[in-house]
Amino acid sequence: MIELDHVLVAVDGLAAGARWFEQEHGLESYEGGAHPAWGTANRIVPLGAAYIELISAVDESTARDSPFGKRVLEAADRQLLGWAVRGDIREIGGRLSLPVAEGSRRTADGRTLRWRFAGLEQSAAEPFLPFFIEWEAGTPLPGEGGTARLERLELQGDAERLAAWLGEHQLPIVVTPGPPAVTGFQLGR
Repeated sequence: MIELDHVLVAVDGLAAGARWFEQEHGLESYEGGAHPAWGTANRIVPLGAAYIELISAVDESTARDSPFGKRVLEAADRQLLGWAVRGDIREIGGRLSLPVAEGSRRTADGRTLRWRFAGLEQSAAEPFLPFFIEWEAGTPLPGEGGTARLERLELQGDAERLAAWLGEHQLPIVVTPGPPAVTGFQLGR
């Protein structure tokens, strides 16, 4: 079964983004780590099984050479950039004929988190589509803990296309017609 994993919010600087999110939503974040191949780094706002990923370009030259890093670098401050769902990546990749890639990042405490993902390019082109992620076995979910939950994700795009992309799910999403975008989210305590 597919589960909501995280929502990406581009910020101009991680410290400033963390202060803004805490003032705006009353929730603290913790240092996530760096994605050296993409030139980005993040902070995590834990929401139980899901999380908000505050993401910023931290190495401009590397970010410009990476499709994902470039997307983060060119995003507006506080822009909802995309979202991800967790599931069986082998099944999803096969169902949608998507190549599966591997990712990792070093955490602030020196551990390396590893995952496999698919659909990042499609998600970048049509942000109402999530990309798919599967964390390496034994990896604690970054969103564990936290005092709030992600109750609803608001999207704009083609609801039928999204339904075909996701397959069977019970995600807390609302889709309205319009240009592809992640338009908002609602948090609850």
